[in-house]
Amino acid sequence: GTALGNLGRLEAAIASYDKALEIKPDDHEAWNNRGTALGNLGRLEAAIASYDKALEIKPDLHQAWYNRGTTLGNLGRLEAAIVSCDKALEIKPDKHEAWYNRGTALGNLGRWEDAIASFDKALEIKPDDDATFYNKACCYALQSQIDQAIQNLQQAINLKPDEWRQMAKTDSDFDSIRSHTRFQALIQG
Repeated sequence: GTALGNLGRLEAAIASYDKALEIKPDDHEAWNNRGTALGNLGRLEAAIASYDKALEIKPDLHQAWYNRGTTLGNLGRLEAAIVSCDKALEIKPDKHEAWYNRGTALGNLGRWEDAIASFDKALEIKPDDDATFYNKACCYALQSQIDQAIQNLQQAINLKPDEWRQMAKTDSDFDSIRSHTRFQALIQG
């Protein structure tokens, strides 16, 4: 299943996981990996069901909690996504991706300060995460905190200039500071 998934043959991967689960129905890794394959196919509700099955078997499987949180976030079920990220972080507090996803969900709920605090935790663990700096900049811009928005956007652009400069040019999160000369200088490069 894993090899097929790595080759992008997701339906075949799921069939392999299903076969493995016929033989060993309590294989939490097979359930988790099956969920990932389903999620990659856009079958998000089925993916969550697989993660839930993995967690029934092994409640401290941080990766399944993280995957579940990501999938719930993709479905727009933000409060549930935060709960799953929190569970992953109880088990593995240094999982920067869970802090990042938690921050993203909080930001999407308009809880800017909580989002920034999560992004700060992610950056403590992985200080060169360009996406975290970018999303932190968005939170500050949405609060019209120009200095912090520009400072964090600068960090993101320093790490991946083409990607984040281009993104910031049209991202509505920056509308409140778009006319500011420092913002204009930053996105013009």
